[in-house]
Amino acid sequence: MSLDSVRAFFAEKAPDIAVMVMDSRTATVAEAAAALGVSPAEIAKTLSIQAGDDVVLLVTRGDARLDNRKAKATFGSKVKMLGLDVVEDITGHPVGGVCPFGLARPLRVCCDVSLQAFAEVFPAAGAVNAAVRIAPERMAALTNAEWVDVCKGADEA
Repeated sequence: MSLDSVRAFFAEKAPDIAVMVMDSRTATVAEAAAALGVSPAEIAKTLSIQAGDDVVLLVTRGDARLDNRKAKATFGSKVKMLGLDVVEDITGHPVGGVCPFGLARPLRVCCDVSLQAFAEVFPAAGAVNAAVRIAPERMAALTNAEWVDVCKGADEA
């Protein structure tokens, strides 16, 4: 179902983007980087966070770490990761396949500026063995995401 909703999303909004389904798992940054033959930094990981009463999908580069101070300033409250038990219900995607495409319901999507270091990134595509190749700017445009700066810099990690 989740993979199908992502395929439907791209069929409607960006038919030139193919969903890649791999024989191996891509559920973690390391697994995805190995399966796709790219660096972990090029994986666009999607974090499901709660900021006050709001659920936000935050897409960052694979090797980025959340800066709690920046996140609190950006989102107006301390942020916390959603529990694994609620992620699939809220997003429609299983943990390891969460992405900002084909969501079960509208959610706020934010892309960290760390993604802008790459011409293309590889977010999950609704399954633990699926991904897409996409320019960060296009991903943000297709998902109505806002750009934020909430990750630690390379010298702060």
